[in-house]
Amino acid sequence: MGGSECFGTAPDGPLNQTLLISSSHAHMHSHTQAQRWRKLVSITTNRWLFNDGLLADNWPFSLCRVSVLKTTLVKCLIDYTSSRIPNADPIVQAGYDHGPEKKRYTYDVNTPLIFIGGMPRSGTTLARAMLDAHPDIRCGEETRVIPRLLQMRNQWLKSTRESARLVEAGLDNEVLNSAMAAFFLEVIARHGEPAPRLCNKDPFTLKSAVYLSQLFPNSKFIFMVRDGRATVHSIISRHVTISGFDLTDYRQCLSKWNAAVQLMYLQCKEVGPDRCLRVYYEQLVLHPREQMDRILEFLVVPWNESVLHHEQFINKPGGISLSKMERSSDQVVKPVNLEALSKWVGHIPDDCVRDMASVAPMLAMLGYDPNGNPPNYGNPDSFVIDNTKDIRENSKHWSKLADEVVAGKKYPGSADTRQMIKDQSEEPRTSH
Repeated sequence: MGGSECFGTAPDGPLNQTLLISSSHAHMHSHTQAQRWRKLVSITTNRWLFNDGLLADNWPFSLCRVSVLKTTLVKCLIDYTSSRIPNADPIVQAGYDHGPEKKRYTYDVNTPLIFIGGMPRSGTTLARAMLDAHPDIRCGEETRVIPRLLQMRNQWLKSTRESARLVEAGLDNEVLNSAMAAFFLEVIARHGEPAPRLCNKDPFTLKSAVYLSQLFPNSKFIFMVRDGRATVHSIISRHVTISGFDLTDYRQCLSKWNAAVQLMYLQCKEVGPDRCLRVYYEQLVLHPREQMDRILEFLVVPWNESVLHHEQFINKPGGISLSKMERSSDQVVKPVNLEALSKWVGHIPDDCVRDMASVAPMLAMLGYDPNGNPPNYGNPDSFVIDNTKDIRENSKHWSKLADEVVAGKKYPGSADTRQMIKDQSEEPRTSH
């Protein structure tokens, strides 16, 4: 196979070049074998992407002209499928040049990734914002594609017929796992600034924690847990659309919450306490220093005072990037506060409150009192009390900041404050 070739026919351009297969990835026994494998990957990838609804139907009939997201997945499939062919050179490490000095950043499956998950509206955004404030960690916005691909994989595995088709096409678990790992790595590494520790926050990834722990043997997981009554009230009151949730029915939503959290609980338990840490939203809010110290110790990341002041770095260069499309962005512009802890009280129908123990048995399993109405989550630190007082006294200021984030406005300034905190406030861990 001389030079480089592209799947399909497409005009020259950057997307065309993205899909070129260089001869360095084609050390195969024969031209015929190379063509056969490329054809299998091309056909099967098309089928996954378009038949499973990940991509739009109005594609221009050439993989060389689809978006960067699509080309990345295809390239990963090509590269890692080539590792199954005799004499092929498998790609074991990826990387890219960043910044004016073109510094090389590399990553592979042994990179110690951090995954933050849990039910939406359970504090996952707050946790990622606080970690994002650390100078050594970068999480970034939700990717959305990672949980969707994990869901697609689960659908393939559930179908005996589909699984057989994949195997027949030469795409067994080894090939799929390699392709998935490559795609996830590329998305996590490239959708934000480089950092010593890369982090992903897509809430539903925790449903596949066991699988991800196998793909990335050095990864760790943070399972955010929140009182299901508060979570469901937040989902309903903020009109958060989740597949299968009827936002007009508290009882149904609580039942759905129970099933989803039970699955995540079991996944985290199977991964084990050394790699999956359960963090309660209420305790993170009430005792942020204690809980962040616990989280950083679990991640083996040195303490830094900046994690207690995430609001100072919102949408600043080198700081915390928030998406105007995410429901929680308008809330995490504020410092850690008590506003959302018990908002659900008085909003759940009486019959549902009466049957709470049977409707959502995971409440008791996770240590919540299903009959506690209002609940007693504990007493807050003075630091949090002061934050809450400031937010109430300066409500117009904080509301304006929230509106600006929702409008997509980037704050002026730089990351100098973060560096100052890093230089002046680093201190050894203390036990609590």
